Formats: sequence, structure tokens, C-alpha cells
Amino acid sequence: MRNIVLLSAWWIALPASSSDWPEFRGPGGQGHSDEAQVPVEWSVDKNIAWQTELPGEGWSSPIVWKGRAYLTAAVPVEGGRPNDRLLIASCLDAADGKVMWRKTVFEQHHDEVDAIHGKNSHATPTPITDGQHLFVHFGAQGTACLSLEGEVIWTTQELRYKPQHGGGGSPVLIDGLVVVNCDGSDIQFVAALDRRTGNMRWKRDRPAIETSKGFSFSTPLVIDVGGRKQIVSPASDQVIAYSSTGDELWRFTYRGYSVVPRPVYGNGLLFISTSFDQPTLYALKLPTQDSSPEVVWSLAKGAPHTPSPLLVGEELYVVSDRGVGTCINSATGEVHWTERLGGNYSSSPIFAGGAIYFQNEDGGTIAIQPGTTYAEVARNSLPGRTLASFAVADSSIFLRTDVHLYRISTK
Repeated sequence: MRNIVLLSAWWIALPASSSDWPEFRGPGGQGHSDEAQVPVEWSVDKNIAWQTELPGEGWSSPIVWKGRAYLTAAVPVEGGRPNDRLLIASCLDAADGKVMWRKTVFEQHHDEVDAIHGKNSHATPTPITDGQHLFVHFGAQGTACLSLEGEVIWTTQELRYKPQHGGGGSPVLIDGLVVVNCDGSDIQFVAALDRRTGNMRWKRDRPAIETSKGFSFSTPLVIDVGGRKQIVSPASDQVIAYSSTGDELWRFTYRGYSVVPRPVYGNGLLFISTSFDQPTLYALKLPTQDSSPEVVWSLAKGAPHTPSPLLVGEELYVVSDRGVGTCINSATGEVHWTERLGGNYSSSPIFAGGAIYFQNEDGGTIAIQPGTTYAEVARNSLPGRTLASFAVADSSIFLRTDVHLYRISTK
């Protein structure tokens, strides 16, 4: 089902500034912020500009655009059945945390959704903005476009599949399209929706795989290789690159399923993790023409099931779900150091203000200096469960727990 309520006259994507965080893992989707000064220390009574209680539950990460923070949630229906939810989008004033608007986008009905994993929510995909519109995705429950004032422009529920454990992957934007991975336990495909209308522009079924576990939860990454835009789309047993018109550019196969980490790209290499059961981290040299990627190196020990890698300079940083941090030479795969950071990890690390931040699932954050020797800067803690990833904007860190959204700032 598709519903177009309003068409805007202006559909030009606006460039992000250093004070914007427009998508999952920030500008470019690789966990980097250009902010020069960001707090490295905080607690409940230090460097907290504000905290705002959030309705319902959700593990979508916040995004920030021009002084506003956006995120989604699934709110239980009063008197409803266990999985009856209002799927909402919210906008907060980034200056003071006050709610500017909340909008119910979809109504989820108990008998139309399967049980989710204990670490998941019914609102896990992170929204994305082109600077004039907000695109929200609730997996198989629906995708929508809103104005930045909360007016619904279009909705669609055409992307139907059976998500194992609930939805996970976030949308990306390319050439007037909203692209999402739809890797269910029944069918697996990638879909591109028209950014103006929500109409399906193309849909590509995943090639046949060996595993019976076709479900995955990763977010695509849009990159440029040799002047050619590519949508790098991880899935169970394979990662595939598509053009903006849906043509397959290349494919790399591996053994793995329930793939969560978003790839990163830099220094001429693509870095991916294969997730379950035993993850392997691959560094791939990508082809400039239609051929297959070349494996430069691979590493199994310490590879993450869930958190995405982080590339800073010549080094690649990963944290395993069980809390082992590893620094790797991105060109050779040589391990510089490993360190037990403490706790379990689901959120992805970021680089901001000259420091790397790792956030565990229990409100704890470890800040380190990048480099080939482990150098810890600070350990911080806030109450609550933390599975969403950071956002960084206006010299501040935005951190979502199971109860609150925090702005961490020295201002």
C-alpha cells in the first residue's frame, strides 16, 4: 500500500555542514565527525546540556540537522495487544531538548508482526535526511517521507518480507532514490524508492546462497570508485555492489549470516565483517571495471558480529560484541594492539574531536587516542541501556539510551 499526501516543490539535497549528522554513522556513513572540540568526559552531573525522556522504545540512532535532532520510536498502544505499536518520528530542538513535534507514521498491529530479538526494537533503523525531508524506515512495517516540520509527504508498505528478529538496516540516499536492504528469512532483496513519491524504481532479488539463514540487518554504503557511484550492500553469504539504476557491478561471497555491521571504505579498500556464526573481517580491493574484488587480507580473531568498523588514518579499529578492541594496519592486516574494553557492544564506534569513542550496552563509553599504541583518555557512564550509536553535531555528542536522549556538551 502506498499513500502520497503531499508533494514538495523543492527536492534538491542540501550539503551537510560540519555541524550536521544526517544519517546512521554521520556524513558519508563511516562514523566520522569534523567537529574539532567534543567532550571526552561526562557523567550524570558533568557536561550534560540536557536530557529528554523518550516515548516507547527504539534503537534507531539520532540524526542531527541544522539544530534539530530526529529519531524514531515504537510506542505501545494503551490497552492494546503485546505488539500493537504506534510507529512514530520525533523532532527535538538540539539547543534545549524540547520536543518540537511527534508524528505517528504507521500503526503496527499485533497479528501482522513476528516476535523480535531481545536486543532489537520495532524502531531500529535510523532515519536519514537530504536537508529538506526526513526519510524513516520501519523495516517490513513501512517506509515514509516527512517534511522537516513533521508533515507526512508519502508512505509505502510495499516492501513486504519476513524479518527474522525484527528490522535493522537503515536507508541510504543516492540520485533521487531511497535504497534499503530487505533481507528476511523468507525472501531477500534490495529496493530503491523514488524519493519524491515512494514509488518503486527498482527491486533486485539477492542471488541464491548456500545458507538457509538469509536474514541480515546491514545498512548499505554509498561510495565512489573510479568515478563510479556504488551502493555496497552486505547480506548473508555475500556483499553486492549495485549502480544507482540497480545494475550489479560486482559480488564477493563469504560464509556468514545475520550480517549487521555497515562496511567502511578508505585507503583504496573496503572493510566488511561477515557476522554470524564466526565473523571474519575482510579488506577488499574493489574493481574499477566489472570484475571481482580482490582479498588483500582477512582476520577472524576479534572481528565484530554487530558493531561497524572505524577507519582513522592508516588504522582500522573494531570492537567485538564481547568487548575486545583491536587496532589493525588497514593496508596489511597487522594487529597493532588488542584491549579488553569491558562490557558487551552493539553500537558502532565514532571518531570526533581527535578521539575515538566506543560505547558498550550498559551506558559506558571509552574514549581513546587513535594510534598504534593503546592510549585511553576517559571512561564515562550514564544510566540505562545503550544499543544505538552516537551522533555528533555542534561540538556535542548525542547519546540515546533506552529512556533518554542526552546532549553531551561543554557549552
